[in-house]
Amino acid sequence: MAEQNHFPAQAPVITYRVPYADTDQMGVVYYANYYVYFERCRNEVLRQSKFSYLEIERSGVMLPVIESYCDYKSPAYYDDLLEIAGWFEPLSATRLKASCVVMREGKLLARGHTIHICMRSDTKRPIRIPEKLSHLFNSAID
Repeated sequence: MAEQNHFPAQAPVITYRVPYADTDQMGVVYYANYYVYFERCRNEVLRQSKFSYLEIERSGVMLPVIESYCDYKSPAYYDDLLEIAGWFEPLSATRLKASCVVMREGKLLARGHTIHICMRSDTKRPIRIPEKLSHLFNSAID
């Protein structure tokens, strides 16, 4: 992981302008919205890998969140232009970690992750990460 960038060099980065609706009465981004930012980034990482959540679900696979974590370093404010980087790491045969950092002008504001379990949509039972997905997640961090 590149120390000055806080994320792997090949991790996709999206930008997001903070709307007023994301902030509290003090003009600070409400803490729970960081998880929404993480989700936006996860979707874009998959999309840039030529595979979307919709395609994953259509193949009969679901990736529900089973754990989430966020370490808040510095606040973001209304109208800030955020850079959000994300990447996936396999944790086991059935679990994936989606890591994310939120920055403003290169300054780390928050970092965190969500852990997902791979499951069949019809049985809701855990399954091994399908090879096609495993390759995508591995290539996102290679």
